[in-house]
Amino acid sequence: MIVPYTPGSPVDVLARVVTQHAAARLGQTIIIDNRPGAGTTIGTKAAAEAAPDGYTLVIAATSFIIAASLYPKLDYDPVKSFAPVAMLAVAPQTLVIAPSIPAKTVQEFIAYAKAHPGELNFGFGLGTLPQILGESFKAVTGTDIASIPYKGGAQAVTDMLGGRIEMNFGTTSTLLPLIQQGKIRALAVTTQTRSKDLPDVPTMIESGLPQLALIFSAGLLAPAGTPAEIVGKLNTEINEVMHTPELTAAMRKLGFEPKTWSPQDYGAFLADEMQRWPPIVRAAGIKGGMIIRLRSPQSLRSIPISPSGRGRAARPGRPPSASRSAARRCA
Repeated sequence: MIVPYTPGSPVDVLARVVTQHAAARLGQTIIIDNRPGAGTTIGTKAAAEAAPDGYTLVIAATSFIIAASLYPKLDYDPVKSFAPVAMLAVAPQTLVIAPSIPAKTVQEFIAYAKAHPGELNFGFGLGTLPQILGESFKAVTGTDIASIPYKGGAQAVTDMLGGRIEMNFGTTSTLLPLIQQGKIRALAVTTQTRSKDLPDVPTMIESGLPQLALIFSAGLLAPAGTPAEIVGKLNTEINEVMHTPELTAAMRKLGFEPKTWSPQDYGAFLADEMQRWPPIVRAAGIKGGMIIRLRSPQSLRSIPISPSGRGRAARPGRPPSASRSAARRCA
């Protein structure tokens, strides 16, 4: 299974948990092949070019859906190059900040960031949902927070623990232990309702940012041309595994909500999501994984927090002093 994410990232963790249980049922060894880079498009391209025999799958998360908006000249077609196999899970994203920031709520953090323009750093995996959420946050709130890209979100979390990053979005699966240990502070979740794992953390809607109520999704794809009977068998077997109490418990412990859909339902979901995300990506001011400009809060279709405020991208060549090592890490 191709995983176009860095080892230890939320999608990698999900892939390993699912394959661990699926391998026994299928009677086959499933090898995880991590191929991160270029906003997950390197690994995804490799999967598109693989033989359509059912032996190569790729785990596709929200980054797969938004890649067409970020990279107009992809070497594959996100619709025509793949056959949907199975939906796996959805999960909330959580806005976290460094405990050194004296803010306990989203609104307090916005006020702090406005009082310290250009002094805070936002870390994210390039071309991922956290990047979209973070740039949307900056655009809507009119805050000037430097953007520091990484190959994967796990690296950004590491630098947050090291004091080089002050703001991050991530899934509960990777952030929950750090939140519980007090190493990072959760301010809001992106789901419509509060997370069972973080019942005291408000939603983005409760925090006054309903336009950031966006969630992570993940599923499995096969190369286009994979015989329908193979896709059907894989879907049946994976869905059966997903229904087992052991896997359901393991996924929920990691912050993922299991989903079991037919290939047709998963394909329809992907088609709908690919129509929904382009305006969100454009409003966040991102193209090709990089920030091109940030539009007014009104472009995100909500009441603006700052009538004329705009976020600003990290200044090329001169990130804040605290972020220079992080910037070099991504070069």
